[in-house]
Amino acid sequence: MSNSMPFSREGEGGRLSFMELIDCEMNASEVSANVRDHGKVIDRQKNRVQCNYCAKMMSGFSRLRYHLGCVKGDVAPCGEVPENVKELIKIKLLELKRGSLGKEVGNLEFPDLPWKRKLYPTPSVIEHRKLQTTQKAGSDCKKNVQKDRVSDNGVTKDVPLSNGRNGSQEVVDHKEREDSSSRQAKKCFGRFFYELGGDLSVAMSPSFQRMITATVGCGQIGYKLPSCQDLKGWILKEEVKGMQQYVTDVRNSWASTGCSILLDGWMDEKGRNLINVLVDCPKGTIYIRSYDLSASIADVDVLQFIIEEIIEEVGIENVVQIIAYSISDCMEAAGQRLTEKFRTVFWTVSASHCIELMLEKIGKMDTTRGILDKAKTITKFIHSHATVLKLMRNHTSAYNLVKPSKIKWAKPFLTLENILSEKDNLQNMFVSAGWNSLIWSSREQGKRVAALVVDPDFWTGARMVLKATIPLVRVLKWISGGDKSQMGYIYDTMDQAKEAIAKEFKHKKSQYMPFWEVIDEIWNKHLYSPLHSTGYYLNPHFFYSSDFHCDAEVASGMLCCIVRMVPDLHVQDLIGLQLDHYLLAEGAFAQGTAFDQRTNIPPALWWSRYGQQHPEFQRFATRILSQTCDGASRYELKKSLAEKLLMKGRNPIEQQRLSDLTFLHYNLHLQSFNSRLNTDIVLEEIDSMDEWIVEEANQILSQNGDSAWMDLDCEDATINEDLVNGKGPSGIQPKVETWF
Repeated sequence: MSNSMPFSREGEGGRLSFMELIDCEMNASEVSANVRDHGKVIDRQKNRVQCNYCAKMMSGFSRLRYHLGCVKGDVAPCGEVPENVKELIKIKLLELKRGSLGKEVGNLEFPDLPWKRKLYPTPSVIEHRKLQTTQKAGSDCKKNVQKDRVSDNGVTKDVPLSNGRNGSQEVVDHKEREDSSSRQAKKCFGRFFYELGGDLSVAMSPSFQRMITATVGCGQIGYKLPSCQDLKGWILKEEVKGMQQYVTDVRNSWASTGCSILLDGWMDEKGRNLINVLVDCPKGTIYIRSYDLSASIADVDVLQFIIEEIIEEVGIENVVQIIAYSISDCMEAAGQRLTEKFRTVFWTVSASHCIELMLEKIGKMDTTRGILDKAKTITKFIHSHATVLKLMRNHTSAYNLVKPSKIKWAKPFLTLENILSEKDNLQNMFVSAGWNSLIWSSREQGKRVAALVVDPDFWTGARMVLKATIPLVRVLKWISGGDKSQMGYIYDTMDQAKEAIAKEFKHKKSQYMPFWEVIDEIWNKHLYSPLHSTGYYLNPHFFYSSDFHCDAEVASGMLCCIVRMVPDLHVQDLIGLQLDHYLLAEGAFAQGTAFDQRTNIPPALWWSRYGQQHPEFQRFATRILSQTCDGASRYELKKSLAEKLLMKGRNPIEQQRLSDLTFLHYNLHLQSFNSRLNTDIVLEEIDSMDEWIVEEANQILSQNGDSAWMDLDCEDATINEDLVNGKGPSGIQPKVETWF
């Protein structure tokens, strides 16, 4: 099957099939191809012509040609032209297009040769005859122009040759440019599919090919899309080669900045326990490999062996820390063993995972759980009935009450925050005439929700819950934001979150201490690493500020890092001496630019610029401040590829190809991750099976026969467009500061 896809023009009749084009050619003799036979001149002076079929007037036969061919442009298509005339004119337009494009690139006119990869006639066909002609330049100087006389099917043509080169070389150059352009275009298609991480056979889908035709535009010259074999063959090989070079460049940076090993584990639908291993550094994050731990999920020895294998591959001298994805006993035991064996390496758990654990524990407290259950009752009821949901959207600035999030335990509090911001609107809704006109206003479920919305105890409890959780949600948003080098900030950020909670409760210990205890438990057991407090100490933004506080935890963390990361005692002594200069802001640390840039640039960059006089201390500080605090989950890698890769029984050649595809997809995804604009933890779409909108909804809908949901999608576009254009209600993004 041919993989070519002509970018033919599409009129109102749609794109011609191959057989239709053949029929048009066969019927060409029955219809005149001369456009003048299908129109008549009305005004020669003004060059006005009229279509013979619809009597439309236009300027010139060129416009008439586009009119008859129903090709969109500067003239409307003819609605009365016979189909055979339209298709014949359209074919002639394509031939004219080809000819004009050939002239634009200085190509030879060989109408019988294929347009793509045009072959030049053999030397026996060409008679070389140089003709001397004269041309006038801007200053009346004479220029020699060489011409070749070319015989093409017995017709002799004079073809100009520029700069004294022969015509054959020009065609060869054009062919090479065309081949290079075609290969580059095919590689772009390939990269699209590799980034997508989907089935490569989609490239052969008729819908995909029609999409490309419509996107590029009607009337373009035929373009041959890459075949599935191309995507699995030479394109994949070249893309993998390019990615390997990128990975090598990243690896070469580890010696100066150090790196973090990130573990990302999950259980697939078949119950297998799988792990992806990434390595992160300022230069970029790269994918190393995937493992199936199903047979030894609780075996500390196996987990330790796998991580040791990765450490040896990365280089023990390059690894600063390992960030785990779980606080399971097996994972914790493996971490303890590894840090005892490799004293220069630290072990911690993903910051976003730990903060989610804090939110989960707070969410399961009795008082908090009760408020969340009531909020869930409201959202389930409203989102389960189309008429009620429509009424809510008319009364509030919220398109949906539920705020879906990529982090599971952030969603309840983001949703509660959204509900609280719409308090007045929701209360007005449940006392409105619109609500009273609905059948749900007289049913027990509707009455219960309406009473809940006007219950002051619910709103008081909601405010109390948000006082304890929103500061932590903000930390999650910060972690998921732009810069991933958070080591210099995480210690102070967590401290600020605790202080914000105490402030919201007006520093009443009895109220905020239960939440502090939850935070401290997870911080001390799983999240905290000496790297965090040392990063705080080495960050000039905090160190030189008036509220810097070096307590026992900070001092001991700094000492621990120096002893463990710098085994050489002589270098330790040098760092101790150089530390005094940093403490007193002496030498390069006292320069005007160093002072000005303390808060303006990332701390690792500050040390690389202003720490040259203290190379040992500079290297120590740079390696710590260059690390991330979050784990691999932030990258949202497509797990299905690893799941497929780790399935047994595949042909060895196909297994290697799939391994290359996985390597390429993951690293393309990681390479482009930092350039994405939307790094918010809030998602745009709500899962249709989300527990905050689903309970008895399906049963109620089927029993009630409520079909108003069909109108919701029709209104969606209008609502969204109004909001985008600034026509909708303001204050869509709730701000918790206004509530307290």
